[in-house]
Formats: sequence, C-alpha cells, structure tokens
Amino acid sequence: MNLQLRPALACLLGFSALTGLAYPLAITGLARAFFPHQAGGSLLRQDGKVVGSALIGQAFTDPRDFWGRPSATTPGPYNGAASGASNLAPSSPQLREAVEARIAALRALDPGATGPVPVDLVTASASGLDPDISPAAAAFQVPRVARARGLDEAEVRALVARHTTEPQFGILGEPRVNVLGLNLDLDTLR
Repeated sequence: MNLQLRPALACLLGFSALTGLAYPLAITGLARAFFPHQAGGSLLRQDGKVVGSALIGQAFTDPRDFWGRPSATTPGPYNGAASGASNLAPSSPQLREAVEARIAALRALDPGATGPVPVDLVTASASGLDPDISPAAAAFQVPRVARARGLDEAEVRALVARHTTEPQFGILGEPRVNVLGLNLDLDTLR
C-alpha cells in the first residue's frame, strides 16, 4: 500500500503546487507586466480617486448623465457578487411591465424623443453588469443630456463618437460606448 500511496501523494502535492501556485502566479505576473491597466481591474479615476471600473456598469439616474443598460442583479443594481439575469421569459408579463416602465421613464425625461427606444436601454443583459451601450442608445440620449447640461448637441455627439469603440479586429463584437468613461469626460466639458 505504501508503494502506491507515496507516489500518489507526491503527484497530488506536485500538481497542486504547479497548478495552484506556480501557474496562477506566472499568469498574474505576465498580466501585470504586459496589461497593467486590465490586470488591475480597468479602474477609472477622477481627481485621483477611483470612481469605478470600465468593466462594470453603474446606476446613472440623473438626466444630465448618459444611462446604461438596466441591471437585474439583487439586492441592488450592478452588484458584481450577484451577477445574473432576471430569468424572465420574453412572454413574461413582469418583463413587459418593466420594459414599459423604463420606456415611460425615458419618454418622460425627453418628450421630444419620438423615435423607437433602443432595446439596450430597457432590457437587462445576462450578467446585469454591462458597462456599455450601443451607439444608437447613446445617440437617443444626446438631446436630453445636451439640454440638461446646457451644451451644444454637436459637441455631445462628438464626445459620444470619441467614446465609441469599434469591434475588435473589425469583426469581433459590436460597436459600443462605455457609459462611465463617457460621463466622466462629459463632466470635464463644463
């Protein structure tokens, strides 16, 4: 029995050290060396203070700010510890009511916006943490944000264009706008 137990324990300890310590430390070291911003959580700062991450959305409700996708996390929105969707079916009356309430809130803030409301402004994602919206969702909000801040719409549209990230390698993903980064730069336009 000792002949079988000793090599088994040695393999267990060796592979535990290799896969549980050496490999994670090597990958973390490489990530910090070659991608320090991303490895550090893609944190965004304003006046030297961390105000959030470019990877996790935040709940913006001020009419002066661009709003992100709704979050279905509990107990509060954009809770990274409870990432997940509402799991409501497309035919669910609860989902329909929630979407209609979000549309009504957007229309109440900007009665002049008569076009269709982009779907990503009224539906939560599967993670509930999305930090980005589509360029169409940002464009829909430009008149409201410009009016609330007393800015020229063209200036706000140009800022949205600067914050629009194209698909990776031109084919992976969709164009997107990071809401937190956009709102932080919007604050500097004063």
